[in-house]
Amino acid sequence: MAGHSQFKNIMHKKGKQDAIRSKLFSKLAREITVAARMGLPDISMNARLRAAVQAARAENMPKDNIERAIKKAAGGEAETYDEVRYEGYAPGGVAVIIEALTDNRNRTAGEVRSYFTKAGGALAETGAVAFMFDRVGLIEFDADVASEEAMLEAAIDAGADDVVSSAEGHEITTSVETLRDVQKSLEAKFGEPRKAAIGWRAQSTVSVDDETGEKILRLVGSLEDNDDVQNVYANFEVSDALVARLGG
Repeated sequence: MAGHSQFKNIMHKKGKQDAIRSKLFSKLAREITVAARMGLPDISMNARLRAAVQAARAENMPKDNIERAIKKAAGGEAETYDEVRYEGYAPGGVAVIIEALTDNRNRTAGEVRSYFTKAGGALAETGAVAFMFDRVGLIEFDADVASEEAMLEAAIDAGADDVVSSAEGHEITTSVETLRDVQKSLEAKFGEPRKAAIGWRAQSTVSVDDETGEKILRLVGSLEDNDDVQNVYANFEVSDALVARLGG
């Protein structure tokens, strides 16, 4: 098991769904607001805003909430957030990248540092682990929109770099430069994806034992529970047995 989406699902299953959804909507609204402030408040003219709105729709965020976040930015009423990236090492030497939107850099840095310290890891300088990841475009579709073969063929024709299909869905990887063109091509065949964004992908993964894996998952859970943290990426794998135990 590798990547942040899988262990995110595990930690979510262990939490209270209502509280998780409320926090998730707050984070989605923050990203929508930041995207709208950075460009035009029009999803047809602002790729980042379009991606943020797609992510919100995929989580069934109410339309009123989405529109309110855009209007706040357009009207100059929204808070000002800084985009910050943190990097560090979790137990077992696992590399971690954290993306945050914060209105107080000192507060967020202190909180992130404390999570690493409590987990037995260490926060590092920016750039310390990013070289172990590639910056890529990521597009996700539900599994039922197409067969593995149909999605693979369409993605290759559209210029994608890779496709991974599973029961959870289809994940298409592109270069940052070709993300928009590949997305438009696949949308024409399969409709709007549940996600289309730029993210980090580990070049290789580190296998850890169950004890270490559980420590890393607790660290990730603490990070993702922070109001300022938007995304967490790590380069580790854990056993199917641990996945089953934590996800069951």
